[in-house]
Amino acid sequence: MKAFSIFLLLCFNHAIAQDRLKVAVAGLSHDHVHTLLNAYQHNEVDILGIAERDQKLIVRYRDQYKLPETLFFETVADMLRVIKPDVVLAYNAISEHVEVAEVCLPLGVPLMVEKPLAATNEDARRISQLATEYETQVLTNYETTWYDSNQTLRQLVANGDIGKLKKIMVKDGHQGPKEIGCSEAFLSWLTHPEKNGGGALIDFGCYGANLMTWLMDGTRPIAVTAVTRQLKPTVYPLVDDDATIIVEYEGGATGIIQASWDWPYSIKDLQVYGEKTSLHAVDPNTLVRYSGPTRQTRIPLTDNTYFADHLSYLKAVLKDGAESENDLSSLANNLIVVEILHAARESAKRGERVLLDTAQ
Repeated sequence: MKAFSIFLLLCFNHAIAQDRLKVAVAGLSHDHVHTLLNAYQHNEVDILGIAERDQKLIVRYRDQYKLPETLFFETVADMLRVIKPDVVLAYNAISEHVEVAEVCLPLGVPLMVEKPLAATNEDARRISQLATEYETQVLTNYETTWYDSNQTLRQLVANGDIGKLKKIMVKDGHQGPKEIGCSEAFLSWLTHPEKNGGGALIDFGCYGANLMTWLMDGTRPIAVTAVTRQLKPTVYPLVDDDATIIVEYEGGATGIIQASWDWPYSIKDLQVYGEKTSLHAVDPNTLVRYSGPTRQTRIPLTDNTYFADHLSYLKAVLKDGAESENDLSSLANNLIVVEILHAARESAKRGERVLLDTAQ
């Protein structure tokens, strides 16, 4: 009987291992890679390979997470000649996302990048062209996608709870990447105008653009106006550290994005305003509903809980056939995100409202 129980346990563990997502990693310079490596340590994901040239980074992560030497390759192309992962996860500079796509997509290997999708419209369009040509998924990971509060808010808006959507306000940021202790490898490109595409406007403005595009069902805005500032020029001399972006939609809806590396604390919140009701996603698990003098907090999810993180989402999309066409990670959404960020950069540079071509 004991032998049979051990046999069943071994079969169960084998089934779990077989079901785990098998991923490859492009780059280690993005500090968000810790989330993946922690999941690896807890046997929640299989890592088949890691492409990284920086020997200091390799030694640091190899020692910290007890990674086998055989996992490491110099380039993504070298890696994909040896392994066949379910997906490649990119943890490198935003400007390098297109280079990873150039390797992965012709091989039919799906790609998920850390937000935003690309540093420029040209890069975003090239990635989209490759994804279409080779019929291969490209997805973008945002922390705020996995917030129960945001998912509930979206369901309530879609169900008509607030009436006509009139205004969306998103605040994102923290005290600053240097101030919160980001690694030197991360800072080397996060604070670079070409490698990251900008400063706080890109780093945190993308969250607002992503959520607004989702709430507006993929509608492209008609105009963008932005003001950027350098509140700490000695700390971040090359890029903006504070941005305010106004996004206008046909029909009167307005989005306001406040992105900063100069908040007194970390913040990621979302507010929407309708005809008589407003909703405020204060943090990942708290949603406040205001209707006249009535305030209701901690509204539970109105539907089944959304995916807990990017790994459970990827497994559902890539293995179980879950629909991803119009969600927060989708390529369609994130092409518009890059357009909004590009227009915001241009607006701040020129000091004027920038019109978008709505014919696209």
